[in-house]
Amino acid sequence: MTQYTKPNLSQAEIDAVISPAYRRLWNEEEQARIDADIEKNRKADGVFQLPSSAAGRTVKAEQISHDFIFGAHIFNYDQLGTDERNRRYKELYGTLFNSATISFYWKQLELEEGRPRFRAEYRDTPEFWNNCAEPWKQPHWRRPATDPVVEFCLSKGIRLHGHPLVWNNNTWQVPDWLINKIPFDYLLKADLERNPANGRLKTGGIAAPFKDMTPEEIAEAIPEFTTAVNVLIAKRIMEIAIRYGDKVHSWDVVNESAGDFRDGHMIPGSKICKSNAGPMPGDYTYRSFKIAESVFPEKVKLNINDYNLSEHYLNQINDLRRRGCKIDIAGAQMHLFDPQSCQDIADGKSNARCPEEVRETMARIGKTGLPLHLSEITITAPGGDRKGEIIQAEISRNLYRLWFSLEPMMGITWWNVVDNCGAPGEPSVSGIFTREMEPKLVYFALDELINKEWRTNVELKADSAGQVGFRGFRGDYKFTWENADGKVESMTAHLS
Repeated sequence: MTQYTKPNLSQAEIDAVISPAYRRLWNEEEQARIDADIEKNRKADGVFQLPSSAAGRTVKAEQISHDFIFGAHIFNYDQLGTDERNRRYKELYGTLFNSATISFYWKQLELEEGRPRFRAEYRDTPEFWNNCAEPWKQPHWRRPATDPVVEFCLSKGIRLHGHPLVWNNNTWQVPDWLINKIPFDYLLKADLERNPANGRLKTGGIAAPFKDMTPEEIAEAIPEFTTAVNVLIAKRIMEIAIRYGDKVHSWDVVNESAGDFRDGHMIPGSKICKSNAGPMPGDYTYRSFKIAESVFPEKVKLNINDYNLSEHYLNQINDLRRRGCKIDIAGAQMHLFDPQSCQDIADGKSNARCPEEVRETMARIGKTGLPLHLSEITITAPGGDRKGEIIQAEISRNLYRLWFSLEPMMGITWWNVVDNCGAPGEPSVSGIFTREMEPKLVYFALDELINKEWRTNVELKADSAGQVGFRGFRGDYKFTWENADGKVESMTAHLS
């Protein structure tokens, strides 16, 4: 295990970068409220019965796992260019992170129709990537074959989260070969060029030829595609469920569909959805959840996920659940993609992601009564220099503490772990590590919280019956003691 040396950082250096206006938003009263909420919402009291050999003995209780999810995506598995970088990257899972979001984007998983990239090929090996001068130009960059990643995570006891099964996005999700099933006359009218700045399809895109048509008219005009898109998305969900069963603990069944719900495109009983990104199966969010519920094991968690955290998302979730969808977790994205946003926050020029805003947003989605997963978060280091790293670390520490304190929250997942490894249009300075896999200040801030401040390790005295009791963070604990013969004994138990 690599031991990283925490760099010296004086309060004067921090104060020179973080404005008094920012400090006022995160004042002592606010910090005290966060501490109190962490104590109330993340801890529990427990009494444990140990074997009789522990009666009257000194017992050490060591927390060995956490119920709360501290995750990150694992999209750069074996892709970082050297064996040493790959080794350090993998070390993070099981130490800093107890959960990994695994890439199941359809476009890159199934580059050729009928040949999903579950098994690793040569192009998924470290040898391939170590000799790849411009990895970001490869079609499977940030999209490793899924079998090796699943097996790696299982071998380390890491919680697995699959992302996403269904998404109405033509740049990152819908395969080109499926788009090409749309009749050519309609594709001619589509704007299929990509914005060179971020690689995304230009406004209008594949939806443009259908903008003046009703869903019924679209289904009648392109019947073969209507059948294909319904059948193939259902087939994809079933195929993945058959292969991975309960190996993957949770799934983003549908990603970022609140916009289509907001605009009235989710029509029950329709054959095709006039989605803002182009034709999708009719009422596709509802249908996808019903298919997923029927093919995944009951214990697998089915998530909905979105960046749109408005009333529309809340209404969509409530509507789906009223109609009988099994939705176990509500995912919420909170990206600060623009480095200038973090600079403005630190300078006191912006109240974005201030305590009041975060609480209000999470309370709104919390009205669903579902556990909340901060499924994708981005916090940048503006400028990529020492000052930027201080800003990133300070904002991250405060936000993690606030998010961790909120009652319905069940997890936080950092998005791009390594600098310069995001998708086109995502910031190059949002990693916890540099591109060379050297830790940034934010790594030490998160490690201090996750592995120190939020871990309970106590020394106790067992009573005459061998019982011990304490209050600690929810998770698994290992109890050790010396019996009367001086032999060390141990047992594990869960505090919930």
